[in-house]
Amino acid sequence: MNTPNKDNFTELLKADFAEGIINSSLEYDILCVEVKNEIAHDVISSLKEKHGFAFLTSLNAMHFPDLKSKFGMVYHLHNLPQNLVVRVKSFGNNEHPQFKSLCDIFPSANWMERQEYDFFGFHFDGHPNLKRILNMDSLEGWPLRKEYPLEDQTRTDKDDRMFGR
Repeated sequence: MNTPNKDNFTELLKADFAEGIINSSLEYDILCVEVKNEIAHDVISSLKEKHGFAFLTSLNAMHFPDLKSKFGMVYHLHNLPQNLVVRVKSFGNNEHPQFKSLCDIFPSANWMERQEYDFFGFHFDGHPNLKRILNMDSLEGWPLRKEYPLEDQTRTDKDDRMFGR
């Protein structure tokens, strides 16, 4: 097992996934790497098997409606013996965000992926039971996408002067 540290992390990943690594950096003492969506599953599997990142802390959907790449996933992995955290980002298709399921690597990804499906409409290839988990089955749309205004713009009962609006 090659144990990464903050100095050799990028070189270790580029040795296995040269063209798939878009960029990497150290942000707030966290190793961050952005990878192509096609290899995200392989990178995360490698981080677990070869580099000791055996704990999937979280996976979360991202929605940036004003950017070229609107939908993405961010994965946080821990190497507990080395006390290292790595953040892996990948961006999917703008029309139908689709990612490969991590359930075969981390069984804990099951519920987290269902949550991202339920709130963002992301599809995870290979997920064993991708269906709504917290919202009603009859709900149409994806409640956490930034596709709707946060407030009713016609409200007149609010005084926003105190908030600089």
